[in-house]
Amino acid sequence: MDYQLAIENTPETIPGGTGVLLLHPSTGETDRIDTDFLKADTDHFLVISTRTTAREVKQKLDHYDVDESKAEILDTLSIERGYSRRSTENVHYVSSPDDLEGILEITREFLEKTDGKRRISLDSITEMAYYADESQVRDVIRQILGLLREHDAVGLFHLSKGVHDEEHVEKFMGLFDAIIDLDRDGEVNSDFEKV
Repeated sequence: MDYQLAIENTPETIPGGTGVLLLHPSTGETDRIDTDFLKADTDHFLVISTRTTAREVKQKLDHYDVDESKAEILDTLSIERGYSRRSTENVHYVSSPDDLEGILEITREFLEKTDGKRRISLDSITEMAYYADESQVRDVIRQILGLLREHDAVGLFHLSKGVHDEEHVEKFMGLFDAIIDLDRDGEVNSDFEKV
């Protein structure tokens, strides 16, 4: 199954099972790329948010006119910040961005219970690696990429290139078939040769 990719300077479509790494400067404006990714050609999507709360994710979806009825959100921050939260059908919580097992479990459940064209946005790997060990984070990303392949879904994974040293950025890049590189001026370059 192919998915439209409505992002500038990228192929028109990508096959199911593709994970895309979005490299961006630490102050980069990624919302536009993220919401363009979620908007097109999608039946259901899951936003795994390690950087903002579910409320902020909803505001972003609303601002960029993304159909929230297709959304599920995994909020990894609210509980750690002391907000008491109960999960609903569309909003899930884990205790913190380093609850890697919880993140993996909710991702798996989302893919098992939905059908059609599914997308996952993980914003961001950088926050997960700040809270947890980088090699453990890479292992979980590898497992999520495996789930995308198994369920014919696609994913966009954010990584702030200014925060990690070059070696760690390259190790994360090595996990992905496709790279979108957003520079400080908002220019988009991409490498989809392996797709």
